Amino acid sequence: MIVHHISKGETIARSLKDRLDYGKNPDKTQGGELISAYQCDHMTVDAEFLLSKAKYKAVTGREQKRDADVLCYQIRQSFKPGEITPEEANRVGYETAMRWTKGNHAFFVATHTDRHHVHNHIYYNSVSLDCTRKYRDFFRSGRALRRLSDRVCIEHELSVIQNPKLPSQGPFRHYGEWLGDAKRPSQKEQLRAIIDEVLTQSPADLPAFLAALEAAGVQVLHGRGGAISFQLPGFERPARWRGSTLGDGYGPEAVQAILEGRAPARAGGGGDARPRRKRFNLVIDIQRRMAQGKGPGYERWAKVYNIKQMAAALQFLQENGLTDYDELAAKTDAAVNRAHTLAGELRAVERELGRTSELMGAVVQYAKTRPVFDGYKAAKYSKKYLAQHEAELADYRAAKAAMNELLDGEKLPRMDALKKKRRELAEQKKALTAQYRAAQKEMREIVTAKGNIDHLLNFTGGHADKEQAR
Repeated sequence: MIVHHISKGETIARSLKDRLDYGKNPDKTQGGELISAYQCDHMTVDAEFLLSKAKYKAVTGREQKRDADVLCYQIRQSFKPGEITPEEANRVGYETAMRWTKGNHAFFVATHTDRHHVHNHIYYNSVSLDCTRKYRDFFRSGRALRRLSDRVCIEHELSVIQNPKLPSQGPFRHYGEWLGDAKRPSQKEQLRAIIDEVLTQSPADLPAFLAALEAAGVQVLHGRGGAISFQLPGFERPARWRGSTLGDGYGPEAVQAILEGRAPARAGGGGDARPRRKRFNLVIDIQRRMAQGKGPGYERWAKVYNIKQMAAALQFLQENGLTDYDELAAKTDAAVNRAHTLAGELRAVERELGRTSELMGAVVQYAKTRPVFDGYKAAKYSKKYLAQHEAELADYRAAKAAMNELLDGEKLPRMDALKKKRRELAEQKKALTAQYRAAQKEMREIVTAKGNIDHLLNFTGGHADKEQAR
């Protein structure tokens, strides 16, 4: 079992002090702990971290108020009972910290053995080793840290938590589940329930609907531009009446459609952002590379490289629930076909967009040079007139020839219709490009994973014989 958490601020400072006291006083170990450190001494690490922070201020002249109390960050990493020794757990924690900080921050790893499960406490300095920059927490850093720790554990053949985003299905529950019936519903939940109840009464129109809401205890607030907000007693801030705030089926348009009998009431919904995956590569055929004259140093590097790539492939399969090889093969073919289909659609839209743009350019050039040709015709095709306007007449002939070729016998559309078509094609190209890039990324990942699994199972053919170009 792997548990990850990042803490900071005053809590981490107190926790760091407790950890240092824990290591400095053997009587408090209750079974003991193992400590390893990188670019610091765990006995004096609190003073070293404070000194590096002072150096950062002296070197850069910067001091951010929002992180003024951040001395260091903490990672907690736990393992399945009986699966790992304390010494190996400490090495795994050290490798995790080194790969997370990329060796740019001092850290120490304290491995506890005083519980039924071995676990690590990893502390790393908020200031870099050269005291010129600080660690900046980023969006979904917890997810990134969990995936890194899982990767390291898989490489060491250790267990990881399956489906960690569904804690309600496991032994742990979030705070709202602990409260149970005592949990207070949010304002949005209460508003959705009240709206459903009011809509069952079939109000005649929108004013009647709002009046029914006020009768149910909802304060209806009218803002600038006709904006409407709802607020319930006991809540400080009102909730804007729109589908993106209250949920699908509860916005003004959806409610109006229900009032007019054009649609039934719908339950609110939500979406979940698709996690981004880190790209991995195909494993290397070491025997073939060694036959090409590679040295023993390359062989050692390739073995470590292959272990990491196989761990990435196994993690990909676990995260996507691909436990059957036939299912993996089917999804691989489906991903390849989808990417190729989108590529064909994108090329077709690009060709049509290029044709439309070229036709518009020819039409503009034709309109600009047509008066010159009319003058040439009125002059009865005079050689003198031709000599004076030879370039314009050449442009006219080229534009007319391009129009005839592009139209291929079709009627010439109006310019506003061409502009509208070009806008629509450009929007379609943009949407298809985003879909194709996502499908291409998904195809590369699943094809690489299948190639690595084929290599692991000693399959031949397919993607197993391909190697990552280096």
